[in-house]
Amino acid sequence: MNGISIVSDTNPLIYLLNGSQKAASYLNGKQIWISVISELELFGKKGLTKAEKREIDFLIDNCFVAELNAEIKSITKDLLQITTIKLPDAIIAATALYLDLPLLTFDSDFTRVPQLKLFILE
Repeated sequence: MNGISIVSDTNPLIYLLNGSQKAASYLNGKQIWISVISELELFGKKGLTKAEKREIDFLIDNCFVAELNAEIKSITKDLLQITTIKLPDAIIAATALYLDLPLLTFDSDFTRVPQLKLFILE
């Protein structure tokens, strides 16, 4: 690890699991934090095989998972009052704000949270 820490939204992780070299190049060598929401969303695809579940578990084991705590919940509540992003995205954004780390995402909806430091992939 090169000491660079980021919070990853769920979609770069899904792209990574699907073999995206672009996602891999942004994630490689970094300390990757994820929200507990992203951990759960990775299992949202119906009909995952045992091998796919093992691959997801391996990925999660190589990330730092930020559990939902009182401060993240408080930030989430504030975001829901001032933005139009969905609840899961608000929790992920709140996690990045709580950790004071940039958020890596393919989702431009996060631009609705002006205080976020964003790396938006295309």
